[in-house]
Amino acid sequence: MTHRPIVLGIVGDSAAGKTTLTKGIAQVLGEGNVTTICTDDYHRYDRKQRAETGISALHPDCNYLDIIQQHLALLRTGQPILKPIYNHTSGMFDPPEYIEPRRFVIVEGLLGYSTRGMRDSYDVKVYLAPPEALRTAWKVKRDTRKRGYTEAEVLEQMKKREYDSEHFIRPQRQWSDVIVTFYPPNGGSGKDDLLLNARLVLRPTIPHPDLTDILGANGNHLGNAIRLELDRDMGKPVDVLEIDGQATSEQVKTLERVLCNEVPYLGKFCSLEGNQDVGKVIGTTGEVLQSYPLALTQLLITYHILKAVNVVAG
Repeated sequence: MTHRPIVLGIVGDSAAGKTTLTKGIAQVLGEGNVTTICTDDYHRYDRKQRAETGISALHPDCNYLDIIQQHLALLRTGQPILKPIYNHTSGMFDPPEYIEPRRFVIVEGLLGYSTRGMRDSYDVKVYLAPPEALRTAWKVKRDTRKRGYTEAEVLEQMKKREYDSEHFIRPQRQWSDVIVTFYPPNGGSGKDDLLLNARLVLRPTIPHPDLTDILGANGNHLGNAIRLELDRDMGKPVDVLEIDGQATSEQVKTLERVLCNEVPYLGKFCSLEGNQDVGKVIGTTGEVLQSYPLALTQLLITYHILKAVNVVAG
């Protein structure tokens, strides 16, 4: 499909949903076609050292940004890397791993857009910006269940990290092509991820799909559950795609057809009748459910990845 790998960046604060989105997009593209890299592996210090020095993992000085930039450049040109591995369970480093780039490379983490060289390595850049209350709930849930922390420890850690979040993580929003915000409807708690709405800010840094025929000023054929609006982001005009958690399968399929028809390759990855492999979330009782806002977010990002294939292939 292309002469070099296509590189997607997914950046956001801790527990913003990066890994969930990354896994979903990899499933859409076919996991055998995707190499996934996490920039958390490039921490300069282990957990004990960070505690002793009082530096957080969010601070640029706590990460080998120069090595991330070097490895991104190598992956973009199809060359292998010897990637470090940070073990989130133990807080230590495991032996490095030899990585060869596949057709698509997804790079997710905290500081992926920190340098100009890193930003230039991506074909598509996504930033995740959930409301802080929702991100806090996600982080408490993840770190208490998977990383051995207590809720009090997680909340205290987030308080200590707030300065670094504000100064080093959130400013990376300005470099993204798509800003994704999942949020609970009507000011809800967000405990039910299946019902979360999605707000996608489409910045004019890359060409986005033409949705005006079904969502434009001439009439919205999908009802109020899926909307395309004009807005401003960081002082610049943008399109905003809103997808409600209550959207129906027929509404989703209509939008899906637009994406699939515009990019022929996308038909290989999503069914025109609605692909049941995308948008998967785990329910409160462990059952696997499908979120339509998540599914359309995955497909829109996949759309951009495959559009980049056309650009690279000329």
